[in-house]
Amino acid sequence: MSRRIRSGELKVGERVPSLVALTAEFGIASATGMKVMRQLREDGLIRTEPGVGSKVADPEDWEPEEAP
Repeated sequence: MSRRIRSGELKVGERVPSLVALTAEFGIASATGMKVMRQLREDGLIRTEPGVGSKVADPEDWEPEEAP
């Protein structure tokens, strides 16, 4: 998901997949999906609003990507 956001595949303000969609697409457990979403929020890549969902945040809010 981070790669999709940083590459621009998901645009600023665009809704990111729900937890259910995320777990289905990547074949991961719900707990893992929640960790992914939490990490994306901590990295500033997404903003979550109650009743609205999660959207891609402005790149100015993103944490720098770590080198592999």
